[in-house]
Amino acid sequence: MGLGQMGRSHALAYHANPGFEIVGLGNRSAVELPEALQAYPRLASFEEGLALKPDLVSINTYTDSHADFAVAAMEAGAHVFVEKPLAANVADARRVVEAAQRTGRKLVIGYILRHHPSWVEFIRLARELGPPFVMRMNLNQQSSGSAWEIHKRLMESTSPVVDCGVHYLDVMLQISDARPVQVRGMGVRLTPEIAETQVNFGHLQVLFEDGSIGWYEAGWGPMISETAFFVKDVMSPNGSVSIVMNEGAKSADIDTHTKTATIRLHHAALDAGGRFVQPDSLVSMQGEPGHQELCDAEQAFVLRAIRRDVDLTRHMNDGVRSLEVVLAADRSMRERRAIDL
Repeated sequence: MGLGQMGRSHALAYHANPGFEIVGLGNRSAVELPEALQAYPRLASFEEGLALKPDLVSINTYTDSHADFAVAAMEAGAHVFVEKPLAANVADARRVVEAAQRTGRKLVIGYILRHHPSWVEFIRLARELGPPFVMRMNLNQQSSGSAWEIHKRLMESTSPVVDCGVHYLDVMLQISDARPVQVRGMGVRLTPEIAETQVNFGHLQVLFEDGSIGWYEAGWGPMISETAFFVKDVMSPNGSVSIVMNEGAKSADIDTHTKTATIRLHHAALDAGGRFVQPDSLVSMQGEPGHQELCDAEQAFVLRAIRRDVDLTRHMNDGVRSLEVVLAADRSMRERRAIDL
């Protein structure tokens, strides 16, 4: 269900994987599909799809429908893949996880970076440096044309800092393993083309129990700067690890959102003369997967989770916690105060 940018990519992943057989594709409006998907039956509604008694339901709709669709699917006996964010609020996210635990169905949340070898390596190197951490991350997108139309539709139900922020809070949680204890959010409406109550640029700052701190920012629209639009950087007492983008990378390119190009590792140790003991090391990520290959890997994980009965408890709990932090940041922004978690 849901055949926008991510839904189409996931559908292509199911189409290409012999472990899946697509029994129906649904979208709330007419949509042009790649040739590979055009022969599959089109569903008039979510309910029509459930009546087919599928083994798995893939939910790639707008956020406000995620929870109800996911719970209904699991109660009908299906496993569920659901795009991030898991739900529009924390109570609904917990309701979805409870349904997975109650029904014994697998619930996989669309944290695509968990399936990216470069991001796995980035997190591993950061953890090796040791806490406390300073985690600096953003993903701003200078969008126009159809991409700006997609962003405006997304902002009918969620802000950029929530929609994308769950990815990077999930990364922070994997790096620090510490409990987030306080968050502060701020944002601004830079266009009259969205609701007066919505923002298209947001920034959050989060404090962790072990003394680590992190910030994340996200902005969408034709006015967003291309300068420093992609920052992924972690510092600790022992050094830092950073993702370095290729010169000329564009924020509107979807592959830019996941590709890392090069990882720079810096060690803080000094010798007796006050000079660095070792030079920075650069790890090339040449040959890393593109966006469709990542979607293929993510759905291959869904298949393994079902067939091998993988324990997804940590995965689901992290999904709820990352959502809790970004929603608290959104609330902080609107109430103009820090929120204790």
